[in-house]
Order: sequence, then structure tokens, then C-alpha cells
Amino acid sequence: MLLAPVTPTSIVGVGHNPAESNNGLPIQAWHKSVRTLADPEDKIRVRRGDGAVIVEGELAVVIGKRSTQLTYENAREHILGYTIANDVTNVDQALIDERLFQAKAGEKYTPLGPWIETTIGDPDDLDITVTLNGEVKAQSGTFNLPSSVVDCLIYVTRWVTLDAGDVVMTGAPGTSLAVRPGDSVGISINGIGTLASSVI
Repeated sequence: MLLAPVTPTSIVGVGHNPAESNNGLPIQAWHKSVRTLADPEDKIRVRRGDGAVIVEGELAVVIGKRSTQLTYENAREHILGYTIANDVTNVDQALIDERLFQAKAGEKYTPLGPWIETTIGDPDDLDITVTLNGEVKAQSGTFNLPSSVVDCLIYVTRWVTLDAGDVVMTGAPGTSLAVRPGDSVGISINGIGTLASSVI
């Protein structure tokens, strides 16, 4: 069984970066607890009684060295590689929890993997496919995200220093699905592979 390909000290999610975003808000970010990290093929234990749960298929950037105040000129030098993140969310909690603590906290709520790919040519032009119980339910790509990988890194490192092994999830470009116990989820990104999880 594969383990998560990295053990970050910080997991940062990028907000206001969905494909359908039209709220006029600028890029923002939030921290997700490293305690939510899950291995590929792990079981996601959904929180009962806290509303609907969704999975979000996202490209994740793995930082290669200490990064602060990055620029368009040097941001790519600080990237080790890319992997797949499943940003599991209690979506109903987001309506009453501005900081997303309740929405994003949960056992195994951040599956990561299956490995780190270091030879991606253009991270802003990758297909993302999400399957539910073997059936394709969402197809999109990083090309539908308003903010590029570099944009995300510049914004995040303006406010916080990232270290080697830290992870930045770049947003779900229409790759979110509601799930329930018993479901099997697969998130595929071309050039990286497939991250598989089951829901219990």
C-alpha cells in the first residue's frame, strides 16, 4: 500500500479559485490541518450529522525549499513537483463557518498522492477527471482555474513562509462531487496518475 508521498508541516488551500467563480473576490487562502492527511487508498470517514460531504479533485504543489515572498521570476524554482489532492469538505458547515475549520476538519479529509511527479511541463494545462464508483462524473482541468500555479504561490508566500514538503492545493475547477458512505472515488490528473479513496 502506498503512503502519502510527503509529510507536510503546512497544507494550504487556495480559495476563490473555482472554474465557475464569479464573485469578484481576489485570490485567498486558508490552512487545512495536517492532521487530516490521508494515504492513497485510505478510507475517508465522513462526519455523521454534519450535513453533506463533497470531494474536490485538485492539483497540489509540493514545495521543494523554503519559500517566502516568491515572484513570477523565481516561483518555479521552489517547486519540487506535483501530486493530487482530494480536499474533502463538509460543505454545509461552510455556510456557518467562515474560517472553514468545521468544513475542512475530519479524519482522513486530505488524501494525497499517489506520488510526486517532477517532470510536469505546464501545470496550468492538466486534465482532471473524477470518478464515482467507477463512473466518470466530472471532467475539467487546471486550465479552468482563474489563478495559475505561480499566482497561487506568490499569494501564499506573501503571507506565510513555506518549507520543503509543504503542500498548496490550487483549487477545484468544477471537480467537486457529493459522496456518501460506501462510495469509491478516483481523481486522475494526466501526467501524474490516479488517487483512489473509499468513503465510510
